Amino acid sequence: MTAHLVSAYVRRNNVPVSDLATLIASAADALIGLRNPDTPAAPAAGKTTPAQIRASITHEALISFEDGRGYKTLKRHLTACGLTPETYRAKWGLPRDYPMVAPGYSERRSAIAMSLQLRNGYHPGTRKTGASRA
Repeated sequence: MTAHLVSAYVRRNNVPVSDLATLIASAADALIGLRNPDTPAAPAAGKTTPAQIRASITHEALISFEDGRGYKTLKRHLTACGLTPETYRAKWGLPRDYPMVAPGYSERRSAIAMSLQLRNGYHPGTRKTGASRA
């Protein structure tokens, strides 16, 4: 079982040869821990430091504290993990204004929306006046 897990992980992730022994040992320990539920569980998710929070927000992606992968938007990923944005922020000790969408992705979507509105005759700061009814 350990060999199957490690080989599947190594197929998808770049793992240096020097780390294989540690990876195999940790996978085996995890499987043994699943077999013996009376052993103490791993500690709950810790609070993040301000440096970790800043590092998790890049221009093109938000790095998830759940799996360490980058996402343009966290909402769908959090739903798959069984979390809401509020519970995710609480679990990891994130501020209430922690973004759920990467800044670069948000900028691109905003630019697209603006170009569509301008194409359809919308001009910011002006209002359409309808025919007056008398």
